[in-house]
Amino acid sequence: MKKVLIVACLAALIASCTDATRAKFGGYGDEFKIEMVNCDGTIARTWISSGKVQSEKNSDGYYFKEKETGKLIEVTGRLIITKL
Repeated sequence: MKKVLIVACLAALIASCTDATRAKFGGYGDEFKIEMVNCDGTIARTWISSGKVQSEKNSDGYYFKEKETGKLIEVTGRLIITKL
C-alpha cells in the first residue's frame, strides 16, 4: 500500500509540472545548438553541445561540453539555445 501511495504522489507531482519544466528535466544527453548573437543581430559563433547546457545559480553565463572538441565552453552574452 505504501508503494502505491508513493507512486501516486510522484505521478501527481510530474503531472503538475509545466511542459517547459518537463522538457528541461528531459534535456540531459540531448544535443543543443548554441548561437552567440552580435549587437547587429548576426551570428558571431555557433557551437553544438554534447549534452545539456547548464547555468549556475546567480550567474548570467552558460557552460557546456562542445561536441566537436570535447572541451568545456563557458559563454555569456546574447545567446540562442536550441534543442536539436
